[in-house]
Amino acid sequence: MPRPDVPDDLGRKVPVPHEAAKVLSLVPSLTEALAATRPEALVGATDWCTHPADLDVTRVRGTKNPDVRRIVDLAPDLVVANQEENRELDVRRLTDAGVAVWVTRIETVPEALTSMSRLFEVALGWGVPPWLAEARAAWDRPVPPVRARVAVPVWRDPWMVVGRSTFTGDLLRRLGYDNVFGAHEERYPKVALEEVDRDDVDLVLLPDEPYVFTEDDGPEAFTRPTRLVSGRLLTWYGPSLLEAASFDAG
Repeated sequence: MPRPDVPDDLGRKVPVPHEAAKVLSLVPSLTEALAATRPEALVGATDWCTHPADLDVTRVRGTKNPDVRRIVDLAPDLVVANQEENRELDVRRLTDAGVAVWVTRIETVPEALTSMSRLFEVALGWGVPPWLAEARAAWDRPVPPVRARVAVPVWRDPWMVVGRSTFTGDLLRRLGYDNVFGAHEERYPKVALEEVDRDDVDLVLLPDEPYVFTEDDGPEAFTRPTRLVSGRLLTWYGPSLLEAASFDAG
């Protein structure tokens, strides 16, 4: 029997299992986290879940348009979602269909560590995995002085950048990089190119997701220095946090 009335990150009461045997993830970061911890329990994931590379589970379409009927048919003990990645509508549809959905909320590195600890201990009943304990230790350090002011585009045509209250912005600040759009009123604002390519930007970081910036697509637009970087290291919050702790944009 499930344990009733256990609050997820949003305070929603979720009937979580005592120990989950079948889990489905709608979040690429959390898919990697689950697969690194108990791969045999992971029964489904989205088409965007690319790590680990050899992941062999049922695919349930995308993060914004999951196949609710297929998810219900898989009968998972728990579906893992995220407030930013997934739609409230899809969470509600799954819940109405009798599926337990645990929603995470993550905007900072400390929130990521706390949220995942609750996920593994409280929601899944698996205990804290070793990689998560290592990640917590790796990030247990003072926030360093600013060494560079950066802009982080996530799309072009139109240009969009990382703005306020984002996991990426918090992670970068904890590595010594100050997001020049960190005080913007929007979290992912649309901006003109000249707002990014300006004199007080020391470095433009061009990740390979969600827009796939490459050597031939992105750097040519800027007069300021650019650096192609892994989107996984800047935006994911599973085992990638171990690698991200030593990220250096140069």
